[in-house]
Amino acid sequence: MSTLRSLDRPGGRLATTSTGAGPLVVAVPGMGDTVGAYRDLAGPVVEAGYRLVLADLRGHGASGTTFREHGDEATAGDLVALLEDAGEPAVLVGNSMSGSAAVLAAARRPDLVAGLVLLCPFLRPATPRWADPLLRLAYRVLFARPWGARAWVAYYGRLNRGRHAPWLGEHQRELRASLADPARLASLRRLAVSLDHSVVPPRLPDVTAPALLVVGALDPDYRDPAAELAWMAGQLRAETLLVPDAAHYPHAQRPDLVAPRVVDFLRRHHPGTTAGQGPADGAAGA
Repeated sequence: MSTLRSLDRPGGRLATTSTGAGPLVVAVPGMGDTVGAYRDLAGPVVEAGYRLVLADLRGHGASGTTFREHGDEATAGDLVALLEDAGEPAVLVGNSMSGSAAVLAAARRPDLVAGLVLLCPFLRPATPRWADPLLRLAYRVLFARPWGARAWVAYYGRLNRGRHAPWLGEHQRELRASLADPARLASLRRLAVSLDHSVVPPRLPDVTAPALLVVGALDPDYRDPAAELAWMAGQLRAETLLVPDAAHYPHAQRPDLVAPRVVDFLRRHHPGTTAGQGPADGAAGA
């Protein structure tokens, strides 16, 4: 049974859902997404004996739309607040920019972060600094009314290169319906123009938590996904999984490969469950 609750933060409230019992795992989706993207990862994590808390980003999903601050630093602050509210360490799971925020949270509060599962994160800027003003202008236009919701959902589909989750079409329709709310579309636009991944590299040496890095081999957000995965692994001394036939959402596109590796990582680095010991079926080193 899931428990719904909200967490008050400066500027608004975050919506969270808690399922299961056991050591804590907190998962946050990426920009323009909702916790529904974790549907194929949630079951295996809970069944393995963990309590899974899913949290929507500011202005996304069921979270409030009154926030004015967005981005990696703001999301990292929300993650720390969630952990402080829970009163126990957790493994943080983050996709895309939420993976960047999870790294910042681990650097800020190593006592509260037992591990990191980073799904196609950005640990350094993906574009040259000179391109930032052009990108921000493009985002302001792209995510404006009346075409903004349609534009994001179309781009979301392109980020799912390779194998598609059977529920992708349904999820895209849910995202478009959510972004039909002008306040939610405005939140997406504010987040897009606020992103600055240059805050992440200086904090990488401060991260002591074990990490699992998962990258889709077809992810268009990386010039060379395999090379970027190798670079990120060197920065965090992390385990890696390069997922074939998947792009920016490997947890949704290839849960058959990603879920066993995540559960195996949890069992080794965040013990306490009695639902199984040792590597999960299908787990492999990388």
